[in-house]
Amino acid sequence: MNVVTRFAPSPTGYLHIGGARTALFNWLFARHHGGTYLLRIEDTDRKRSTDAAISAIHDGLSWLGLEGDAPAVSQSAQATRHAEIAAALLENGAAYRCYLDADEVSALREQAHAEGKPVRSPWRDRTDASDLPFVVRMRMPDSGETTIDDAVQGSVSVQNTQLDDMVILRADGS
Repeated sequence: MNVVTRFAPSPTGYLHIGGARTALFNWLFARHHGGTYLLRIEDTDRKRSTDAAISAIHDGLSWLGLEGDAPAVSQSAQATRHAEIAAALLENGAAYRCYLDADEVSALREQAHAEGKPVRSPWRDRTDASDLPFVVRMRMPDSGETTIDDAVQGSVSVQNTQLDDMVILRADGS
């Protein structure tokens, strides 16, 4: 098995001790297993992300000796590819457009939490409302279970009825 870890800080401020600790643990885990340690800049908060913070993160990690094993990538640089994948998932029915606004999502989350159910938008079974802003959500299965083979915890299974329809593409394309 090839171990790959990554540190994905948000460049909305400087590298702090918690971020440095996370980077160190990921770097150590990769080194211990002969794996690869990567840096991905999580610059999806376009309003608060700054070039100065990106430079400070790189400088801090360099000073700590925790530079990635490959050139750093940024989430925003992958936006076109993410949109292509989201479009393919929409096309094959594995995802859907959700037109709920922030207040409706909050109410849906509260209701789902109170009922012990996953967040499932009513838009998963409706047709598109083409002129409204939307996010793209994964259409999680209604039954069965999802199993992953985790290197730390081993085989982990979750009932699909417990999984939210996760947002995979925001309304701003990030």
